[in-house]
Amino acid sequence: MAVASYDGIKINNLYHEYVAGKPILKGINIDIDQPGIIAIIGPSGTGKSTLLRCINRLNDPTQGEILFDGVDLTQLKGYALRMQRRHIGMVFQEYNLVERLTVIENVLSGRLGYMSAWNAWRRRYSSEDLAKAFELLEFVGLEDFANQRADSLSGGQRQRVGIARAVMQNPYILLADEPTSSLDPKTASEIMGLMETLAEQKNIPVLVNIHDVNLAKKFAKRVIGMCNGKVHYDGTPEGITEDDLKVIYGGESWLD
Repeated sequence: MAVASYDGIKINNLYHEYVAGKPILKGINIDIDQPGIIAIIGPSGTGKSTLLRCINRLNDPTQGEILFDGVDLTQLKGYALRMQRRHIGMVFQEYNLVERLTVIENVLSGRLGYMSAWNAWRRRYSSEDLAKAFELLEFVGLEDFANQRADSLSGGQRQRVGIARAVMQNPYILLADEPTSSLDPKTASEIMGLMETLAEQKNIPVLVNIHDVNLAKKFAKRVIGMCNGKVHYDGTPEGITEDDLKVIYGGESWLD
């Protein structure tokens, strides 16, 4: 079932500094209004993860605006920010599961932002949420693992739980920060394929920060290439050239 329509994300003149006077992001301008995988590529330290963390406000931008469904996230605090962040799903490189909880409990935690504080504390989920959680576990291929503790799973299985948890939020957009970096090539391809299917079925954009250029080109409808905190390339996977990759990654050969 697709999520309700929304106006997309418009990132305008975005800057972020960890140290004053030394910006990591330098005037980023990106519009995201189409479903499908959007891959962000570029060398380590160029600001890919920082960009995702600014979108969901894990980092506070230094300058610029992030219009999410017409609302500037950079101006929100407290309750208003929490209400908007409910619709921004996040898949983490290190999974960020609660290891002592079961798989189904981790997936259900994606609904906590929609519950009252009392029900959230007691973890009193609705029958609809329970049904959806089990449906998602079946979709990601973990229906037989519902009652296992998260710390008993492999890396690929944990990432599948993380994806299911994010989708439990019924997000308008899904952010994935290096979701395949700790996985073997076969599992990495499976995880990307899973997110591609989710993007199609839910009709949402999936913004993926990824190091593997070939994997990005295989699954993404759009590639954003960053270097030195700026966007160098924004277009189709087919349109990115060897020269673009040399600029993005530096050196005579981007593979060096």
